[in-house]
Amino acid sequence: MFISLLAVIALGCIAWLGAASGFQYLIGVVLPYAAVLVFIGGFVWRMVDWAKSPVPFRIPTTGGQQKSLDWIKPARLDSPFTTAGTVGRMLLEVLLFRSLFRNTSVEIQKGPRVVYYSAKWLWLFALLFHYCFLLIFIRHFRFFLEPVPFALTAIEFVDGIMQIGVPRMFMSDVLVVAALGFLLARRLFSEKVRYISLANDYFPLFLLLGLVGSGIWMRYFAKVDIAAVKVLTMGLVTMNPVLPEGIGAAFFIHIFLLSCLLAYFPFSKLMHMGGVFLSPTRNLPNNTRAVRHVNPWNPPKKYRTYAEYEDEFRELMEEAGLPVDKTSEEAAAAE
Repeated sequence: MFISLLAVIALGCIAWLGAASGFQYLIGVVLPYAAVLVFIGGFVWRMVDWAKSPVPFRIPTTGGQQKSLDWIKPARLDSPFTTAGTVGRMLLEVLLFRSLFRNTSVEIQKGPRVVYYSAKWLWLFALLFHYCFLLIFIRHFRFFLEPVPFALTAIEFVDGIMQIGVPRMFMSDVLVVAALGFLLARRLFSEKVRYISLANDYFPLFLLLGLVGSGIWMRYFAKVDIAAVKVLTMGLVTMNPVLPEGIGAAFFIHIFLLSCLLAYFPFSKLMHMGGVFLSPTRNLPNNTRAVRHVNPWNPPKKYRTYAEYEDEFRELMEEAGLPVDKTSEEAAAAE
């Protein structure tokens, strides 16, 4: 944990020192372009690699009754047996984290007695984080579009409808910090989760906290020149980058951490964003009782019939006293 925390702090210090030493163009222009290229290339590479992986067995994870006899009610979403049911299951999984909603915790109590109970907190805060982060991502499009679309203005109005502070405090900013705090606290204070947590579990959390924290610092405390920031971002998307004067160091820390996140994304556990769509435990219907699963990557194979098998081993089978469909004399007469 401490290594991951120190690594994120070191990244922030590198960005601050670079901005103070005259490397603003490198941090604000070169690194974002490089990070986007790495992100796109790495994302496509991982997805293609997963798509090429063979699926020798139909292994969907299920949470309900499989389709069988007509008088037994199947679970059409928890154990889908049609394409439509599988699509519905995937939508619920991607949009509402349905499998995480069924999350349970287990404890050994006096007796000894094993007790299972529902644990919805992880589902709630995971959902909060993903949707708040998505909302913040969408809000940032105001820096890349001119004029700003009405839909973005409406989203910002709803997000800041509490009218707290100047500038208005966005609810998504508070909730995303709370969600990340919960996910980090879960790894720190749950003995079972802490035991299996590695540096690559802590690093994305600290990196996201640093990214969100630097953004909040810019909006509510540092007060960077937003007009200059938009000139830079508009130049980046139009492939005509311009680095205006007067952009504070806080912005360069923010964009440096964002570049690190983009470059790190395809090679981390964050790739579950794309991997969930290619997971055979999710994207296959559970119809093994009705359809024989054939791996499409298998090469064409000639299967030998029993008659051909018996022709090859008839004499040995007769010597061993095994029953045969045709004796040696019958086979010779047939030829």
